[in-house]
Amino acid sequence: MTKNAVIYGGGGAIGTAVATILAKQGVRVHLVGRTLERLQQAAGGIESVEVAVVDALDEAAVVAHAESVVERFGSLDISLNLVARGDVQGTPLIEMAAEDFLAPVANAARAHFNTARAAARIMTTRGSGVIVVLNSGSGHAGSPMMGGTGPADAALDSLCRNLAYETGPSGVRVVGVWVAGIPETLTPEKLGAVNPAMGTPEAHQGVLNHLASLRMTKRSPRLAEVAETVAFLASDHARGITGTFVNATGGMFT
Repeated sequence: MTKNAVIYGGGGAIGTAVATILAKQGVRVHLVGRTLERLQQAAGGIESVEVAVVDALDEAAVVAHAESVVERFGSLDISLNLVARGDVQGTPLIEMAAEDFLAPVANAARAHFNTARAAARIMTTRGSGVIVVLNSGSGHAGSPMMGGTGPADAALDSLCRNLAYETGPSGVRVVGVWVAGIPETLTPEKLGAVNPAMGTPEAHQGVLNHLASLRMTKRSPRLAEVAETVAFLASDHARGITGTFVNATGGMFT
């Protein structure tokens, strides 16, 4: 039977890259997000793909879509959440507004809980499935000037471990990847949305250089490398991995 993978926030670069690999492996991919145009653009060169407009913060919508995937295609085997959280960075915590600090924490916790729970309810009844979480690893390493990013990542780390314990006996794995910045996704526009001061070409290059300097390898993992890691973790080759995060940061922290 063909496997089905749902990628929330699937209209972005990471979702497109992972979807492309999974489709080549024979997986039917469902790209989900809030903007139909972006989803359709991402799906353009991918075989065996479906798109749907779903807000991961909307509990009922997430459940309805997950159930529709099973009803139409027979299963939900892989769930990957890449939804943006509204992080605000570059401001000292003592100068940051409470809303800017709390928003990414609340958004990350709600969106990932909604999607992971919907998938887990389906997967546990079938006795198999993989839920994949991706974040920067800031909750593990400690990251100053990152606002609510660290606490948001820590919440996802905890969710991954706890859900893995609860669903493991039913054959469901919950795994994650720490990436700490992927150059192809860190455009000046995206950096500017997080912190206006980082939106210039000079600041953008400075951020990329700084990230590379922090890694043991002195280079940042590329988008294709991260996507391959995610696809591996979602595959049967990684059956022994659950309840943990794979460090794909190039050794930024241990």
